[in-house]
Amino acid sequence: MDTLATTRADCLALDAADPLGAARDAFELPPDVVYLDGNSLGPPPRLARERMQAVLEREWGVGLVRSWNDAGWIEAPLRVGAKIARLIGAAPGEVVVADSTTVNIFKLLSAALALRPGRRVIVMREGDFPTDGYVAGGLAAMTGAELRCVAATELEGAVEADVAAFCVTHVDYRTGEMLDMHGLTAAAHRVGALAMWDLCHSAGAVPLDVTAADVDLAVGCGYKYLNGGPGAPAFCMVATRHHERLQQPLWGWMGHAAPFAFEPGYRPGAGITRMLSGTPPMVAIAALEAGVDAWLGIDMSAVRAKSLALADLCMTLVAQRCSGLGIEVVTPRDPERRGAQVSLRFADAYPLCRALIARGVIGDFRPPDILRLGLTPLYLRYVDIYDAVEAIREVLTSAVWRRPEYAVRTVVT
Repeated sequence: MDTLATTRADCLALDAADPLGAARDAFELPPDVVYLDGNSLGPPPRLARERMQAVLEREWGVGLVRSWNDAGWIEAPLRVGAKIARLIGAAPGEVVVADSTTVNIFKLLSAALALRPGRRVIVMREGDFPTDGYVAGGLAAMTGAELRCVAATELEGAVEADVAAFCVTHVDYRTGEMLDMHGLTAAAHRVGALAMWDLCHSAGAVPLDVTAADVDLAVGCGYKYLNGGPGAPAFCMVATRHHERLQQPLWGWMGHAAPFAFEPGYRPGAGITRMLSGTPPMVAIAALEAGVDAWLGIDMSAVRAKSLALADLCMTLVAQRCSGLGIEVVTPRDPERRGAQVSLRFADAYPLCRALIARGVIGDFRPPDILRLGLTPLYLRYVDIYDAVEAIREVLTSAVWRRPEYAVRTVVT
């Protein structure tokens, strides 16, 4: 990006020439809000209203139970999974939509231990999203496995001959730092371990090719960059080479080879279907499919180019406009090492975040001192970045963030 483009007029000119500019029209956004929290909850696609209305009024309202067959409900987990597979570079039949990220982490880590009998160690990175560690810790307590948490710089060396799998987040949820998927996966394979990646902050944010990286297992959520709505179902990916031996612990009827045979004993379904457990939540999957469909026809290389340009603009403006105000960029400046967000460190980041939200600039806070700004190129404009940084400067210089109401912690931060 031209580093001279740092005035509001420059940003408007960039927006006028933006090849992704029309994509914004596919989303419902309040006119008075700069939304920088799509890395936590994406806004609703316009398609979601139409799709959910069809489910409620026609498929559920008229079709009733017949819609499991007539409207294709029963195939939805695989159908939407196939669309996500294209977005993350997985092969056909390797992705299914099911459950939550938390449940899928449990299922996949359990499967990893079963795929590597005799190995009882799971390696994770210190500071990754807590639910990953919670699940792995709970699984270790249940099975007698060992959870080994190490610093990011020690990941490669920590994957040794006793390790069944590592499970790490591709893009750090706090700082936006992106790990080397190809290199770390290859390091795991050199000692016979499995590579499992958490793609919650990657899918729809950065170009992914899990096939080229030779990834074994992956999990991701549907409500961030995929815009599937609050609590949207998650997805899990398993490389085809593991399907025949794949064992997951939640033997639900939808993962059975013949669910409607109602057999008393469990027989796992073919391929990725064995990762299913319970009945698909069709209203939620309908919203997720609308979010995924918003990516149809989108060039991911253009998305990446714009997200990097937005980040460069944000970091440049913060350095220029907020110098000496106690705020610093903690996201790596190297484009190869960052995802689609800019994280700022400020000693009182929580009240700063609340003061910005009151002004219509919505980011979020992560302890102890991080203000996160999600950069979602499908609907975010260059002028939004300019206005957000101006709001940060004004809130800091006026010290409005010190008002007592902004220090009161909300349940969700």
